[in-house]
Amino acid sequence: MSTPDAGSKKAPRFTSFQLTSANDEATPCGCDDACASSEQPAESLSASRFSWKVSGMDCAACARKVENAVRQIAGVQQVQVLFTTEKLLVDADSDISAQVEAAVTRAGYALRSEEAPEPEEPSRLRENLPLILLIVLMAASWGLEHVNHPLGNFAFIATTLVGLFPIARQALRLIKSGSWFAIETLMSVAAIGALIIGATAEAAMVLLLFIIGERLEGWAASRARQGVSALMALKPDTATRLRDGQRETVAQRDLRPGDVIEVAAGGRLPADCQLISAFASFDESALTGESVPVERAEGEAVPAGATSVDRLVQLRVVSEPGDSAIDRILRLIEDAEERRAPIERFIDRFSRIYTPAIMLVALLVAVVPPLLMGAEWQPWIYKGLTLLLIGCPCALVISTPAAITSGLAAAARRGALIKGGAALEQLGSIEHVAFDKTGTLTVGKPRVTAIQPLNGETENALLALAAAVEQGSSHPLATAIVKEAQNRNLLLPQATSQRALAGSGIEALVDGQRVLICAAGKFEAAGFAEHIEQLESAGQTVVLVVRNDELLGILALRDTLREDAREAVDALHQLGVQGVILTGDNPRAAAAIASELGLDYRAGLLPEDKVTAVTALNAKAPLAMVGDGINDAPAMKASTIGIAMGSGTDVALETADAALTGNRLTGLAQMISLARATRANIRQNITMALGLKGIFLITTLLGITGLWLAVLADTGATVLVTANALRLLNKK
Repeated sequence: MSTPDAGSKKAPRFTSFQLTSANDEATPCGCDDACASSEQPAESLSASRFSWKVSGMDCAACARKVENAVRQIAGVQQVQVLFTTEKLLVDADSDISAQVEAAVTRAGYALRSEEAPEPEEPSRLRENLPLILLIVLMAASWGLEHVNHPLGNFAFIATTLVGLFPIARQALRLIKSGSWFAIETLMSVAAIGALIIGATAEAAMVLLLFIIGERLEGWAASRARQGVSALMALKPDTATRLRDGQRETVAQRDLRPGDVIEVAAGGRLPADCQLISAFASFDESALTGESVPVERAEGEAVPAGATSVDRLVQLRVVSEPGDSAIDRILRLIEDAEERRAPIERFIDRFSRIYTPAIMLVALLVAVVPPLLMGAEWQPWIYKGLTLLLIGCPCALVISTPAAITSGLAAAARRGALIKGGAALEQLGSIEHVAFDKTGTLTVGKPRVTAIQPLNGETENALLALAAAVEQGSSHPLATAIVKEAQNRNLLLPQATSQRALAGSGIEALVDGQRVLICAAGKFEAAGFAEHIEQLESAGQTVVLVVRNDELLGILALRDTLREDAREAVDALHQLGVQGVILTGDNPRAAAAIASELGLDYRAGLLPEDKVTAVTALNAKAPLAMVGDGINDAPAMKASTIGIAMGSGTDVALETADAALTGNRLTGLAQMISLARATRANIRQNITMALGLKGIFLITTLLGITGLWLAVLADTGATVLVTANALRLLNKK
């Protein structure tokens, strides 16, 4: 990874890649087709990606202002601000870092390199000093007004100018950077107009209420980002590395796979590691939501951010810098923000038309009655200015992203990662859930329960032959067979030319003879049908060992249900969500699990059969597919929304729209419940935003309400909308 020269400032990080067509299955930003095609044409061209951290953003509208500023620069192909992680991403065909930094600075925001340390937080007093000063001036002006009207009027003018200066300056910056209809512009026009017509007290009150609203928005935004900030803070900046018997303190970014580190009791892991010590307990709650410490034995993996509970431990680093479990979750969160909900995209587009339209209507209200109907100028100019404030779209624009950000943060806190507003919106509509069986409803660690040899074979010889063929396979059944052979200390024969048979089994050559390990039903087992049926009826999976088309014997394996599977299914039923098992296992084994959980099932399915089943079910009602393996990925893609178990394969996790990072099935019902609550919250927010505007619009035209109350139609609504969205963070 290289770094361009950006003058005296530390330059941003960037990488090179090829932009792909919007119709491709995956785009560089990781978003869906709608995202990929929303801003840029689908040309294939070489580009570099630059990234910075942005300071000074109070709400999602600020992110749009930064995007507008950068979009004016020649050579910029795509720009996006990820509000949750405060990151600016710019795709360009040349090094334009200096121009980007200058443009963002002119827009009133600050940039810094991602590697730069976090800036110091200003003191509460310094941060709120402008607001405190305005409150003091406002109080003094009211006092003077009651004593001496001319002096009080002058004081209100001075108070307005003090409050207006930073707002008007920001409005000018934003106009120069391409944001013509920002809230700062509307506030400046309204305040100046109020001064001109002599409404000095109301002009000052408008600015005071606006600044209070801005501070509340900033506080709400920081609350919404706390979950992500806490995640970023999980990795310590330094680590104790052991090298040649010596301890040395190194930066976390300098750790490499193979390094041996030491973590004291109560210390956090700076990277994904493998435990070298004999055993230890780790608190992984920050990543998984599971409050009970997890016991790890020598050789087991421990994720970055986990805390050693009770002892000093030694571990071997296994992750590259920037690719630990925490880094991957952060990347998924960033990808999630790019996948905006359809309603959010609609409101964003709507606001771009709505704001200039409102300004035109306000102008017409101010000038048409005096010009065409002989009405007095001052009352109608006043009404036009009031309408200008009422029409500001801030509350409407923030209504959806505020709820979605809170919903995503609340889900992450509970060990569920939802990849964006679009996925969250889809999740709230789910009526059916399809489950893979092995590794999803069951723990995915079956064990051999019975070995039945034929034709003079011994149990150990049959097991050794099967283990030789299965060795190297990652399938849970294969792993169980190999593990059983290891437990018996069996010497395995050499197997060559191993070949997986999709949906059937695996074959190899052993001593020059073809050996097939396959599911019962894929090979005729004359004389064993009744015994196989008994085993399968008991919920066991039966595999056959065949050599040169001769049946040598059978192996029976059984997986156990997850401890929380029953509770998870009951919770789904309480939400009115029905479930079905889609599995490649035999019907009788599937039936045993299904009857235990009260679910419908479809068994003996190949990956393509799962896709067909999911497509058919999805056509009837919105369906979520829950799985953990590579073979589940196509079915996840075919469903309304795919949900991966946190212990699943990388392919399943990348294909899915959501993931249970805590690997707890009970999180599924919580995820759906939270998504439904978020959808309801969005509806409430939009109703509040538009409802208040409608009420104040009527009362203004009737002459009942004035300028300072009109601020409540937007600033007040923005605060209400944000506060309502924050309720999701505390949802049980």
